[in-house]
Amino acid sequence: MMTSTRPTDPAPTLSHQCFYSGTDAHPIYVDRLGRTDAVLTASSPAPIVMLHGAFHTGACYHTTPDGREGWAPWFARQGRTVYVVDWPGHGRSPRRDDFAQLSGRTMAESIAVLVQQVAREEAAPVVMAHSASGPMAWWLAEQHRASVAAVVGVAPGAPGNLLPELPDDPLRIAALSHDESLGCPMYSPLDRPVQVGPEFMRSFWANAPRFPHAAFQAYARSVVAESARLVNERFNIGGTALRIERPQRVGERPVLVVTGPLDPRHPRAADEAVATFFGGEFMWLPDLGIDGNGHMLMIEDNNLQIAERIERWLSAREL
Repeated sequence: MMTSTRPTDPAPTLSHQCFYSGTDAHPIYVDRLGRTDAVLTASSPAPIVMLHGAFHTGACYHTTPDGREGWAPWFARQGRTVYVVDWPGHGRSPRRDDFAQLSGRTMAESIAVLVQQVAREEAAPVVMAHSASGPMAWWLAEQHRASVAAVVGVAPGAPGNLLPELPDDPLRIAALSHDESLGCPMYSPLDRPVQVGPEFMRSFWANAPRFPHAAFQAYARSVVAESARLVNERFNIGGTALRIERPQRVGERPVLVVTGPLDPRHPRAADEAVATFFGGEFMWLPDLGIDGNGHMLMIEDNNLQIAERIERWLSAREL
């Protein structure tokens, strides 16, 4: 059963609970937000499981670096139960010794436990996936068909099917590092987690005018180390990217891809191709009169305007 809303209440109070899910080998920390006046009904909006991207944690959905409301509480106020995940080894999820070699498939298998739990206890959720969690979301929709009601990809990573295989060679990858058609690839040795500095953040995540630049230092403090294997998978180095064997299974449900115009690793053609591959819909923000956005749509200064567009899309599909 899902959670109903009372639209006459302009500022509903939210409940906030936290728990652990995932696999025994790779647990995940989860925040659950919902309205305190919620009543379970079959016609209520679908819950949402929010997945952050690489080098981040679920904190990016809770609030913005400059203290504005984040997507998690905003969607909860619309009457949805919201589940915000910290990937294995990120945020408050335990980090194991194998973190540097943790794959997207292993992370997705851990998140699948939560998705199936939400489907059993409430209703099949919408999986919202940002950036490098895109391949995880496509895999979840393919492998756990009954547990995923829809996928909303926010500048999502493509499945390996759509990525050219890049050489497992650091020197050759370095020569391609400014090639936007390949996603500006970077090579990561597998013997240690990957860390990035302010220059990297400003180039790829904080480059757009809508980013809250005055709060950049607060944002930079939220950036965490990442699995080297996952970073290499993102660029299909050595053919390691997570592939989808039956894309038609993903397209059995509504799929939306949302992209801003100033994201150097997500040009329009690349993200539109992802939507097309799954028979989904593509939301290019300038087509809606929304301009100036980069990669971090959930924390940029018009984040709630974008959230409203996503909510309209979900509601129009009775989700």
